[in-house]
Amino acid sequence: MIGPGFEDRPFFKVALNLPHAGRVVRRIVPLLPGPGPGDSADAVAARRAALALVSLLDPCLDLDENPPAELSAQIRERAATLGRRLVDHIERGGFGGDRLGQCVRNLFECLELGREGAEISLRAGENPKSPQRPA
Repeated sequence: MIGPGFEDRPFFKVALNLPHAGRVVRRIVPLLPGPGPGDSADAVAARRAALALVSLLDPCLDLDENPPAELSAQIRERAATLGRRLVDHIERGGFGGDRLGQCVRNLFECLELGREGAEISLRAGENPKSPQRPA
């Protein structure tokens, strides 16, 4: 859910970069809890969403460029949906942190969704006073 002041929050405007989004997602996976016995349902679901993002974005990483425009748009929308789901599970599970939140923000920036990334990263645990955040 987008909070008050969303429109005024500073953000980085970055061109669509699906290969780099793939690299960012690969940084997210080891920051998540598990896998292991006794993992919460949210930890399992977060890991599943992150791995789905890896699978979705890996072909772009292999090409080292965005696919044709129409396919890029489809991948971007699917990645954003998975990213939102990932953040929902991180927030519900209570295992967010500054580095994980930064990676979430970077993911959304690479999807040309910097404004949303600046907001959603806080739900994933990014420190609002982090020097990495846009000013």
